[in-house]
Parts: sequence; C-alpha cells; structure tokens
Amino acid sequence: MTTKKALAAGAAALALSASALGATELNIVHGAVGKDQEVLRAALDRFEAETGHTVNIVSMPERTTDQFAQFKLWLSAGSTDIDVYRLDVIWAPQLADHFIDLTEATADIIDQYVPAAVESQTVDGKLVGLPMFLGAPALYYRADLLEKYGKEVPTTWADLTTTAQEIMDAERAAGNDEMWGYVFQGAAYEGLTCNAMEWIASNGGGHVVEPDGSISVMNDKAVEALALAGSWPDTISPPGVLNYAEEDARGVFQSGDAVFMRNWNYAYALVNGDDSPIKDVVEVTTLPAGDSGAGASILGGSHLGVAKYSEHQDEAIELIRFLNNAESQRARAIESSRPPTLTALYEDAEIGEKQPFIPLWKPVIDNAIVRPAAPTKTDYNEVSSEVWTAAHSVMAGEMEPEAAVARLNAMLTRLKGGGW
Repeated sequence: MTTKKALAAGAAALALSASALGATELNIVHGAVGKDQEVLRAALDRFEAETGHTVNIVSMPERTTDQFAQFKLWLSAGSTDIDVYRLDVIWAPQLADHFIDLTEATADIIDQYVPAAVESQTVDGKLVGLPMFLGAPALYYRADLLEKYGKEVPTTWADLTTTAQEIMDAERAAGNDEMWGYVFQGAAYEGLTCNAMEWIASNGGGHVVEPDGSISVMNDKAVEALALAGSWPDTISPPGVLNYAEEDARGVFQSGDAVFMRNWNYAYALVNGDDSPIKDVVEVTTLPAGDSGAGASILGGSHLGVAKYSEHQDEAIELIRFLNNAESQRARAIESSRPPTLTALYEDAEIGEKQPFIPLWKPVIDNAIVRPAAPTKTDYNEVSSEVWTAAHSVMAGEMEPEAAVARLNAMLTRLKGGGW
C-alpha cells in the first residue's frame, strides 16, 4: 500500500472510530473583531480533525453590549442551542448561574494560567469560564509623524491633546485634509465605559465604584478628566467619534488618517499587517497619565464557558480545553496579537519574535484596573450604562462635566440602595 493510500485509510479509520464513539456537533457563540474569527476557525478545524466532532461558529455583533443582551435572552430561556460561550471578562458575576462549574474539569491545568485571569472568572468558588486571552489597551501612534515634527511621545493626556492638535494642524496645512489627532471608542456602549474609567483613574479620580462597593466618582479629578475628554470631539477627534467602536477607530488610524489611537491588543496585528499602509511606522506605548502620575488601562479579555443547558457538556469541556491549550494560545497570540492566559507563553520565543508587543505588555496586564463587575454583581450592566451615558453626554455637549458627574453619582447611589 502506498504512503498516500495508507494515510487515506488511516483518516477513514479515524472517522469511522469517531462515528462509532458518537461524534458530536457543537455550537460556539463568538463575538469577534479583527482576525478573531479566522483564527478561531483554524483552531476548530484542528479540533475536528483530532476528535471527529464538528463545531459551528455562531457569530455575534462587534459590540459586547449587544452580545450581552443576546446572551441573556438565550440563557434566560435555557436554550440548548449553544454549548460554549465566549464571555467578556466582566460577565462572570452576572451570568454565573447559567454555566457549569469548571473547577474539577480543569483542576489538572488551572495552575498554569495567569492568576488574575482565573480570579476574574471565579464567583463564590465557582470557575465560570476558562481564561482564553487577556487584553489591556495601548496608545498607538504614528512614529513617523512624531519624528517629522520633532515631538516626544506624550506621557500625559494634556500632552497628547497638545501634540495631537499641533501635528494635525501641520498635516492639514500641508494638504492632508483627512488627518485627525486622536481616535478612540466614543460610542455609548461598554467601550466608552472603559475609556472613561481610564481617564478618571489616571487623573486620580478613583474607580467610579471601588472594590468594596463604595461609590467614589463624586470628585473634582473625575470632573476634570471628563472635561478634557469633552474637548476632543470636533477638535483633535472627528465628530463621528461619538459613534466609534473599536473597529471604527482602527479603520481611521490604519487608513493613515490619525496620529494617535487608543485600542486593544488585537489591533496590533492588523495595523502592522502586510496590507496596512502604515505597517512600518506604528509604535505603541502605555496610555497617558493624568494628575495621578500614572496611566490606567482597563483589564480586558475573553473566556470560554460551558452552558449548563448544553446537552453535550463533556464534549464542550473538551473543546474549551483544546481552544485554551498552548498550541491554540500560541497561534492566537501570533496571528491576532491576543495576549495569552497561560503564564509560560509570555516567555515563548516564537511569540516574542513574531509579536514582540505581547511579552512587553505583561506588566501592563498584571497592573490593569478592573471594572466594578464584582462589587456591583447583577447591577453592573446598569452601572456601566450610567458611566458611558455620563461620558457621552459631556462629549456630545449635552451636559457640563460637573452636572454629568453629579448625575452619575446620584444614579449609582439609587442603584446601590441599601447594598449591591
């Protein structure tokens, strides 16, 4: 028998074996930006080849706020259609009751994961999701433009505002009418909550709601942070930034029409991709500081949970372990610049060579601030809505910063009542 025929026969035997063992069809729901979907599909193809199972991707909108609303509908209805959910880092306290406890199923591997990631997915001792990838936003900048105009990389938000304005004005005077200074996520959704919390925390204004559940947003530093951000739309940022999510900001920046951008790690692989017009002139740094003297980056990331309504829980556990093993995380890091949740991969030579951004970002992730999902529990979604509403109203010119912060404080106080 030829080698080719032998391989074909082996593959057929594997398929028959999988069929005999009861190969299963699974569904994973997966919101994605950038290369996430194609990287996931490649991993699922490997999983299918190894196990004989088949896995369908149920795609979701880009914005996590929209995803969360749909997930709640499916889970509240006890839908058996979805086996595995890709969960945002902040959802565990709100959705824990709908997912199986992965503690026992991952006991042999869980100590290999970044402790902060595991902690973020643990609710009252229950492991809700197996950490998939981490994230923390960076300040992306056009190194060529800073060099052209003799500017230093800004280390404060005030410096960024000034530098962005000066380079934008100079570029427009030279005929580049499409140039803007700074793009970010300014739409009224979860992404703006992240931005607003970073502005406030970096300015010494606290974390809006502290880990102990106390409300801390009513202070002058928070007002100052929102006031500065409120000055950006239609000056250094396009008016349309009020409707920007992650991909909107990346589109403008990658087209060469912005000096600075705030975005997550996934954008690094894209702005430096072969088809990017700015691939050789982009660098990244930590987000600027305010009066606190230090920048603040929100902890992001996604994790995989198995719905308790799944009729194929054992196979679903097998899938999430596969998608979060070293091979899958290495591929995800290299192909889509998603920081791993396996601690050892931050020392991985291949990742370091192909995505030098990731090993350098480990300290940022370790020191990232968290959104108050844990202390506010099931009220977090409304808390976040009030935060992004306050920030958006200031940037849209609908409220003065002092009034917006006062209203936010009042709304949070009412939500809290006698306790979260």
